[in-house]
Amino acid sequence: MKKFFNPTKTEWPDILKRPTQTVEDIEETVNQVFSEVRTKGDTAVAKYTELFDGINLPETQVTKSEVNAATNEISEELKKAIKLAKSNIEKFHAAQKTDKIEVETTNGVKCWQEKRAIQKVGLYIPGGSAPLFSTILMLAAPANIAGCQEIVLCTPPDKNGNVHPAILYTAELCGVTKIYKVGGIQAIAAMTFGTETIPKVYKIFGPGNQFVTVAKQLATRHQVAIDMPAGPSELLVFADDSANAGFVASDLLSQAEHGADSQVILVSTSKNLIEAVEKEVDNQLQVLPRKTIAEKAIDHSRLIYVENEEDALKLINEYGPEHFIICADNEAFFTEGIQNAGSVFIGNYTPESAGDYASGTNHTLPTNGYAKQYSGVNLDSFMKSMTFQKITEEGIREIGPSIELMAEAEGLAAHRNAVTLRLKELK
Repeated sequence: MKKFFNPTKTEWPDILKRPTQTVEDIEETVNQVFSEVRTKGDTAVAKYTELFDGINLPETQVTKSEVNAATNEISEELKKAIKLAKSNIEKFHAAQKTDKIEVETTNGVKCWQEKRAIQKVGLYIPGGSAPLFSTILMLAAPANIAGCQEIVLCTPPDKNGNVHPAILYTAELCGVTKIYKVGGIQAIAAMTFGTETIPKVYKIFGPGNQFVTVAKQLATRHQVAIDMPAGPSELLVFADDSANAGFVASDLLSQAEHGADSQVILVSTSKNLIEAVEKEVDNQLQVLPRKTIAEKAIDHSRLIYVENEEDALKLINEYGPEHFIICADNEAFFTEGIQNAGSVFIGNYTPESAGDYASGTNHTLPTNGYAKQYSGVNLDSFMKSMTFQKITEEGIREIGPSIELMAEAEGLAAHRNAVTLRLKELK
């Protein structure tokens, strides 16, 4: 990990730069796949599944028998763990429900707001060497609480054309309505346009590599919403001498093992802690099964020393981390002062992996600095707010003249006339 000591604010942009390709680098490939899926449907999906995943599948939809077989493959211990996580996630997201808001803004003018579920949602679940079945819990559980009618899941198959049994078990447990063995750009394109077998959805959720991220952004040009432009995982830890260096190192590595393009950063006011964490990272790295992946992420990660907590907080808010861990004596300074972070973890015994799996908060979070303007996935992500209004005769008399004046001032005669006719009728 590269070390920086008291970097100036002018150096921050370079130090905090993410190790990601630009959209322009990969947009051409994404556009090509989108164009073919739009015009050729399942044929194009099959072509790119064979090209990118190395498997030719005559059928992409997962059958009930496959789900049943997967359920039998999962140990009872893992099933119990998944159910515990599901319960906590459901408790946290169910608590986010809000009642109808109703106000009489003027005598006879009643306005209210109600929420409605997005009818059709698509979930993208990464597979491969790290099948993220936990992400199904984070997406399908709140989708069901919201009342989404159709929940479509796409996930890449392995070289034998199979899907990890934990993905299938969790999808069934969480009420996913249809599961497809399709990954990458072609999965996002299929859910964007719809094919002969894969339904078109109204909003797409889920993490992925940079190609998936760009594909989701491209989907927004075709009347499909997305949760956020999330990309490779990232973590920033602030720690002082009160922190446990071994714990901090384990948190940094837990994100580094996600992928070679992940990034982890330690910001500290203690040079001794930085040295201790650096040694711990090296020691813990040696025994990780995903050592090669984690090493690549560590190569473009950072250890940053700053002299005081004020500068540390400014730097952290400038970075806007997806995950932010606070291990400090003065933790309130950071919890109250943090403005830009996807999810915050407080104290030595709150590992980031708790939020990834079972504490109850959602792990689908904004990356690449988007925490400055995006929220992580929550119950409202699966819902829309709709406004209603009802105006009585008294109400139109109250606000009608103001509407007429404003419409006339804007030069919109038909707008004015819609009110004038009603007021004349009431004379």
